[in-house]
Amino acid sequence: MLPYTQKMIELKYRTVAAWAACVVEDMDQFLPDHAAAEKKASSMAMTMVSHYPDRPELVTAMVDLAIEELNHFRAVVKFMRERELHLLPDEKDPYVNELRRSIRSGKDLFFMDRLLVAGIIEARGAERFGLVADALPEGRLRRFYRSITQSEEGHEALFIELAELYFDPAETRLRLDELLDIEADIIARLPLRPALH
Repeated sequence: MLPYTQKMIELKYRTVAAWAACVVEDMDQFLPDHAAAEKKASSMAMTMVSHYPDRPELVTAMVDLAIEELNHFRAVVKFMRERELHLLPDEKDPYVNELRRSIRSGKDLFFMDRLLVAGIIEARGAERFGLVADALPEGRLRRFYRSITQSEEGHEALFIELAELYFDPAETRLRLDELLDIEADIIARLPLRPALH
């Protein structure tokens, strides 16, 4: 896996504190949604392996990422079982779907945007998991969300590093800035609910 250099993404919209309060008030709704997000993240990483088998750096990184996301999924499922909660049926995430509509067509443009969008999604996850950790009382769940926040920050850096490995860094940063404007508009319109997005 590439070494993370923590090229952090500067999100252009900050999640309001009321969102974290909404989550903490209804963790029984949030945990199944979080589990679904981790499962999808693991699946996405393996899809990248299937789509880009000729990119050895990406393949190695995505295999490691898929395993890490699956471990997160397992950890969330354990918290759910303690609360006698069940997994949700697979559903489309409106935030992720709308953001992915910004991905350009064309082999290289599509690949670049796919990496950058994945990095932005991880950055938003890191921000929101951090807010949840800060809002929770001391205990196992808070420690877990602090740990998850650090992991997501590493994932965000990984996707930016991969984009800059395969494409011109200056061009990559310009496109990242454009996508961050789009993402800020999408996230600002989301209703407050006990879900990651």
